[in-house]
Amino acid sequence: MDKIVLKGLHFYGYHGVFPEETRKGQPFSVDLIMELDTSDAVQSDSIKDTVDYSAVYTTVQEIVEGRPYKLIEKVAAVIADTVLDTYHRIQAVEVTLHKPQAPIDGHFDDVTFVIRRSRS
Repeated sequence: MDKIVLKGLHFYGYHGVFPEETRKGQPFSVDLIMELDTSDAVQSDSIKDTVDYSAVYTTVQEIVEGRPYKLIEKVAAVIADTVLDTYHRIQAVEVTLHKPQAPIDGHFDDVTFVIRRSRS
């Protein structure tokens, strides 16, 4: 399988367990690795034979900036499932959701959750 990678998609969302997180919001970023067969696209040189990654960006943006969830695990799963349901050429997707301002009492660079989904 070939891969299309979207890395460092930055959004502002209202996901979290604590009321402060859902009221004030915080930055999130997303990395996607999408696996698909691009042989048709290579032959045709046409976007209709691959995945329009600007459309994928918009799909992810609508999820992260939309309805709030308590857990980043849920947000990542919704992204993965929606990408597979929407873009039928994609055979598998790995989503890394970054929550760099997670409410942790201490110094850290990032909190991430990684999920991988594929077609059965």
